[in-house]
Amino acid sequence: QVQLVESGGGLVQPGGSLRLSCVASGSILSIYNMGWYRQVPGKQRELVAVIGSGGNPNYGDSVKGRFTISRNNAKNTVYLQMNSLNLEDTAVYYCNVDAAVLYGTISAYWGQGTQVTVSS
Repeated sequence: QVQLVESGGGLVQPGGSLRLSCVASGSILSIYNMGWYRQVPGKQRELVAVIGSGGNPNYGDSVKGRFTISRNNAKNTVYLQMNSLNLEDTAVYYCNVDAAVLYGTISAYWGQGTQVTVSS
């Protein structure tokens, strides 16, 4: 139906930057919200940022002013620019997309996750 492929994770020093990408593919009719969540061991998955089909963004409190979410509708791609990274940003980052598929319904889809590690 819908497959999400994340990329851009890796190891970065405190204060550094990373840019995550997520590409959606499959029998997609329409994509609505696109977003990023993150999770660390022992904690619940939390919202990082979400962006609507019209480009309106919302951010979690811990990343406001540091992260920027954007999307390219023609490429079915959502991005997360992460600046001023700190140790608490270390997590597995998951792409999330609300999409309608051909001959189907609107559902939420998740990527496999990409590891972001902030360490000196």
